[in-house]
Amino acid sequence: MRTILVLNPKGGCGKSTLATNIAGYFAALGKRVALADCDPQGSSRDWLAARPGHLAQIACIEAKDGSLIIDPQTEVLVMDSPAGVHDQRLVNIIRPAQTIVIPVLPSPIDLRAAEHFLAELVKLRNKLKRKVKIATVANRVREDTVMAARLEQYLEKLTLPGGNRIPFMTMLRASQNYILAAARGMTIFELPPHKTAYDREQWKPLLAWLTSDRSIA
Repeated sequence: MRTILVLNPKGGCGKSTLATNIAGYFAALGKRVALADCDPQGSSRDWLAARPGHLAQIACIEAKDGSLIIDPQTEVLVMDSPAGVHDQRLVNIIRPAQTIVIPVLPSPIDLRAAEHFLAELVKLRNKLKRKVKIATVANRVREDTVMAARLEQYLEKLTLPGGNRIPFMTMLRASQNYILAAARGMTIFELPPHKTAYDREQWKPLLAWLTSDRSIA
């Protein structure tokens, strides 16, 4: 089973937007997809509840006694993580994942938070039974701004303690298309292509990585 975790302990960075669009993309490919909303806020669950019946189905996964109850026929599991998780709770959330996507917003506060989080993540990796691949995404970016350029430069230079670079996948703009899609329980890939062509183009590097062996340890 393919397992993808969208993770950042800082709230408001667009985790649910990434998780729902990733889940919808794989579902549209004909995969048996499940979306686990681990956030008490329930944004991904609300999105699933609003999803039209004629679109590709995505199962809603709920936690029972702290564990995810997953249909064994599931081919792709996408997990939307809660905010504010650290230490052992963070380890427990990471453990099932093969791949982690970290969205980061273009603000000084978010840059500092991302730096602290990545340092914590590296320290916790030795508690996991297997390696996990990590990549970053610049999210809700207002293009052609100084802060957008700073964020891009920062994410492109991120490395692990051993010197290996953390892949920076793409920069996703702050687009009304995401708001429109979320309100309808849809993804940008299910909105008219002529209205979402630019957004779809920005997703291509991330989707190419997620559908390749490079994103699986």
